[in-house]
Amino acid sequence: MKEIIQIEEEYITLGKFLKHVDLISTGGQAKWFLQEYVVYVDDELENRRGKKLYHGSRIEVPGQGNYIVQSLAGKESDPASEPDSKKANDSSS
Repeated sequence: MKEIIQIEEEYITLGKFLKHVDLISTGGQAKWFLQEYVVYVDDELENRRGKKLYHGSRIEVPGQGNYIVQSLAGKESDPASEPDSKKANDSSS
């Protein structure tokens, strides 16, 4: 079963992700972890701690867990992008 990991940003790096899911305790351990363990991102072997994981990315660490990234960024309505708010801003000029 895959565990859904929610993030508030558009993406998260693999190193930060490993810390977020408690596979490592500090960001400095990411390089070591990726050298010692097999990690798949979207079914491809990955060893770059800076790899960007976006909404829907699937991460598998055999023997540790299976995860899916769910980004909450952009899910909320942005008042500046709504037509009424833009009109209000334009009329104040």
